[in-house]
Amino acid sequence: MAQQVQGVVAMAKGEPVSMQTINIPDPGPGEAVVAIQACGVCHTDLHYREGGINDEFPFLLGHEAAGVVESIGEGVNQVVVGDYVILNWRAVCGQCRSCLKGKPQYCFNTHNAAQKMTLEDGTELSPALGIGAFCEKTLVAAGQCTKVDRDAKPEVAGLLGCGVMAGIGAAINTGEVSRGDTVAVFGCGGVGNAAIEGSRIAGASKIIAVDIDDAKLELAKSFGATHTVNSLETDPVESIRGFTDGNGVDVAIEAIGLPQTYEQAFYSRDLAGTVVLVGVPHPEMKIELPYIELFGRGGALKSSWYGDCLPSRDFPMLIDLYLQGRLNLEGFVSETIELDAVEEAFRKMEGGGVLRSVVVL
Repeated sequence: MAQQVQGVVAMAKGEPVSMQTINIPDPGPGEAVVAIQACGVCHTDLHYREGGINDEFPFLLGHEAAGVVESIGEGVNQVVVGDYVILNWRAVCGQCRSCLKGKPQYCFNTHNAAQKMTLEDGTELSPALGIGAFCEKTLVAAGQCTKVDRDAKPEVAGLLGCGVMAGIGAAINTGEVSRGDTVAVFGCGGVGNAAIEGSRIAGASKIIAVDIDDAKLELAKSFGATHTVNSLETDPVESIRGFTDGNGVDVAIEAIGLPQTYEQAFYSRDLAGTVVLVGVPHPEMKIELPYIELFGRGGALKSSWYGDCLPSRDFPMLIDLYLQGRLNLEGFVSETIELDAVEEAFRKMEGGGVLRSVVVL
């Protein structure tokens, strides 16, 4: 039967979030109810609160989560009750033109739950990225549940649901970093450090971290950066060339979403090198590059959506690496907090003092 739980809701643009009573319906065909154990506070949730995604308020925030399947609807065969899962926002349809081309990581018709969760008065909620996990329980499409090894702690496992996967995937899936490659990562927040970690796992020989904050650069070393550049103090392009025998890097990853840093990434790569944009720019931003440079430098300019991941493939593999001690997921957790501390976590995020605050229920 339908349940009532507590969740964190953004009621209106720019207003502080609040705890609300949420109505969770029984799962319908193809749906599942998941009891949330932990959920990271991602910058995308702040974008929702600020109206930067759309204006479909009120939003049930939270999407970077792990938990246990509590109930399933008719026709669900991906998971069973009791499965320990990471939630994802790429529940592939298997039928769109991308899936039929054998590229489900670019699925153009991903699934969300058909039913709506509501406030106590019946007002329909818009769940962040179709998930809404700042909540004791949430309703999702069953395909949004990816079963993983339950030995992985939920406060670290859930991080693969968004930011850490985006960064690791930008390096491994989109940038195709391989053994011996040289890599530069612009921006050493959560996504940038995940790109550094992914480059390390892939066997990069040099990983150059670029930021304007010395503390962040020092932290980047713990994820695998071999060199650091403070771009307030020195020209990052020249520094990167200096670290690579004057050539530039094989893969340059921009994890901020600014035209200035994208241009730096573009010029810091070697001939036939790859630029990967994983930082999310504002819609009004523009970039201008000499046309001849696009031709003359060759290589590839790529955008990375969700790290071009396929959750059913990538989540279990990365959890296995974590359990083997080969993936430093715990390094991303700056603090664990209660559900009612999300607004304070947003303030810390804006101040740049944390990689991830993680709500533990």
